[in-house]
Parts: sequence; structure tokens; C-alpha cells
Amino acid sequence: MTTERTAESLAKTLREAIIRFSRRVRQARPVGDLTFSQLSALTSLQLAGALTPRELADVERVQPPTMTKIIGKLEDRGLVARTPHPTDGRQVILAATDEGRAVYALHERARNEWLAVELARLTPEERETLARAAEIMQRVARG
Repeated sequence: MTTERTAESLAKTLREAIIRFSRRVRQARPVGDLTFSQLSALTSLQLAGALTPRELADVERVQPPTMTKIIGKLEDRGLVARTPHPTDGRQVILAATDEGRAVYALHERARNEWLAVELARLTPEERETLARAAEIMQRVARG
């Protein structure tokens, strides 16, 4: 029996590992009242810069009414602000506020700190393997 994995076998193993890893990274966040959906929307706005509510719903893969509720909660906390759309008076643009960017940074810092502790437990060879794997995964994700 060969030790080389088939692409299908590797896909299953990698997908399962990514799901477990993503779940664990999401859990490594400051205790607060932001839901995972709210933090995800805030993250999308942080990464994109600004989006319409519809664009944000599409990025987050939720229905517009659901996104309206998420946006409302973020606005109530002062984490997101609306500005008029520059070319379409019927729409608005959403962007993270200074407070929203600070909350995002706090969550990112907590996640990075957790991961740094976990990576420090690995051998240098294991960390190098993960560094190479991360580069490959980024390339695969870009298509």
C-alpha cells in the first residue's frame, strides 16, 4: 500500500482540519457581546474598506434582512457607520468606525496571541512545514 494520498483523501483530511482549526481560532477571542456573525461582518468591512449592505450580505452569504439586523446591532454599538453612496442616492455605504476598527484589532490580537502560543509548542521543523503549507493554502485560495 502506498503512503501517497489521493487528492480526494487529502481534500477530505484538509477540509476537516481547516474546519476544526477555524472553529478553534474563532473561539480565541475576547469575551464580549459580539456574536460570530457580527464579528464576521465587522471583519469583512475592515478587510474591504466599505461596502453597501447588499454587498456585505453577499460577502457574508446571508439574506439581506439578516444583514440588516446585524448592521443594526453594529451601528447601535458605534462600530459601523453609514454614509451616502457617492453615485446612487438610494443606497448607503457601510464602513467600520474608529471604535469598530479598535474592536476588530482587539479580536485579531487575541487570535494571534492564541495561535502564537500554540505554534511555540511545535518543533522548528513543524513550524516550517506549517509556513510552507500556509503559502500553498493561500495560493489555492486565490485560485
